[in-house]
Amino acid sequence: MSALRRLPSTLVNRIAAGEVVERPASAVKELVENAIDAGARRIAVVLKEGGRSFISVVDDGVGMTREEMALAVERHCTSKLPDDDLSDIRTLGFRGEALPSIASVSRFVLTSRPVGADTAWSLDIEGGAKGEPRPAAHPAGTRVEVRDLFFATPARLKFLKEPRTESGHVADALRRLAMAHPAIAFRLESEERTLVDLPAANPSLLAGSDGERPDAARLERLAAIMGREFADNTVAIDANREGFRLTGFAGLPTLNRPTGQHQYLFVNGRPVRDKLLAGAVRGAYQDFLARDRHPMVALFLEAPTALVDVNVHPAKTEVRFRDAGIVRGLIVGALRTALAAAGHRASTTVADAALGALRPHTGYSMPLPMGGGHGSSVPRGLAEAAMQFMSPFDAPSARVETPTETSNGNGQHYPLGVARAQLHETYIVAQTDQGVVIVDQHAAHERLMHERLKDQLQADGVKRQTLLLPEVVEIGEDGARRLAQRAGELAELGLVLEPFGLGAVVVREMPAVLGEVDVQGLVRDLADELGEMGDHLSLKEKIEEVCGTLACHTSVRAGRRLTVDEMNALLRQMEATPHSGQCNHGRPTYVELKLADIERLFGRR
Repeated sequence: MSALRRLPSTLVNRIAAGEVVERPASAVKELVENAIDAGARRIAVVLKEGGRSFISVVDDGVGMTREEMALAVERHCTSKLPDDDLSDIRTLGFRGEALPSIASVSRFVLTSRPVGADTAWSLDIEGGAKGEPRPAAHPAGTRVEVRDLFFATPARLKFLKEPRTESGHVADALRRLAMAHPAIAFRLESEERTLVDLPAANPSLLAGSDGERPDAARLERLAAIMGREFADNTVAIDANREGFRLTGFAGLPTLNRPTGQHQYLFVNGRPVRDKLLAGAVRGAYQDFLARDRHPMVALFLEAPTALVDVNVHPAKTEVRFRDAGIVRGLIVGALRTALAAAGHRASTTVADAALGALRPHTGYSMPLPMGGGHGSSVPRGLAEAAMQFMSPFDAPSARVETPTETSNGNGQHYPLGVARAQLHETYIVAQTDQGVVIVDQHAAHERLMHERLKDQLQADGVKRQTLLLPEVVEIGEDGARRLAQRAGELAELGLVLEPFGLGAVVVREMPAVLGEVDVQGLVRDLADELGEMGDHLSLKEKIEEVCGTLACHTSVRAGRRLTVDEMNALLRQMEATPHSGQCNHGRPTYVELKLADIERLFGRR
């Protein structure tokens, strides 16, 4: 074994680079954060080969003097901790490791000119070997060029992906920073292609003038990154608790994705990937989405600097809170309050998808079976769609009833309109003053029952109904054990059962609100649900999951004929019930088609 010795500073920097600079995106993130801290209003990034051969970051910030440049590339030299207090960090950077770490594994050129100075200075560093500053021509601000990244640590190159993939990581890092700073313009070019081009927000939006909310600038930036459908289908978040403030936007449950990559979380303007925050979002939505679906959110937490530790990881993407319970409670409470305020609102993407399914398809044209005006014709696909939509009115699977006096009119007094027909004994068709609403009766009633069960549970407990004949359910040894372990929680929900021999339970009482229900199917589903939940959900979350299963089993089934009064009663309950725009699994309960859109389908507009 070699003798104990002090490592040379160049090697120490390369070791640190392995923590701070994992790939080109890491280098860009650190450099852009420095630009933001320097007060930049425009930041431009250029890549070649995904950042492997060339990275350029140019900003119009305050710039650096010759003396400051020489210090900036020394390890642990920073201007961002004036009192050397790690408990009061107000900037994105603070460790003083980024520039020396990047410079130690690349051919590095730093050029800067302070605002108001006559001369710019440039400094070259190659693999950690620093030259002398020299005069240069450059406008106010800073330019960093990184060539041949990892040439000094060739083993690291083996871990890089193809240029397109690395460019994608850079774009993602830049977009995350851009979300938190709408007042700054960001641009990214790679191989002469523009990957990111985000102009600074309109000053009037930033100031909240002209009747606009101050968060309008942020929503405009989020729409440019996450898509217009996100901006059109969100609820605004603004909540406070014990010094913490949560703002941002949360997508409606019906606007969901198969992965959580569209969840953006920020703490004091810093993009983070934090399990606590992600878990809080999942907990807030778990009552509205299936476990394999994820909401779209962009949440910004402002925390007192003394109550959050950002010095957890060299990449600064993790944080630790002094009281995690406050933060989790704030996020869950704020999201659920905002989603409840959305009422029966559902994502417009639901209607867009429905209209997309009715778009004309390629094929021959055929005349419409109704007056189309001027001998018009439509492609075969659209005509078939029109026939399918109209034919149930005279087919055995559809019923049209004359509305009672209480439900007469065109629906202008009701957001979800008045019932006009039931199609295939599954879908309710209602007329509004602006178009047509089609309701999935099972999904809608499932949500209504779920909310009723939750309300009873929070009030004075779910009322029970004793079965005249207790029912024995055979579910296997594991299933019986799981139910027996949760018997107390199930009793809170009005379901009273107990072990009955080996691999069976006997059900003695059921929630009164359920009415007639398939006890055997319900209990088997509950056993499966509890087995799938495991121990990763809290008690409250497990109870809400069980509420969802109970509601699903007791809701109005597809295939059940409803009278017009029953249909209208369902519509009125939906309008008065929070979250009724989606079922317990995040699927829409209704689709609204605007009259103008329908007219466009038929060429009337």
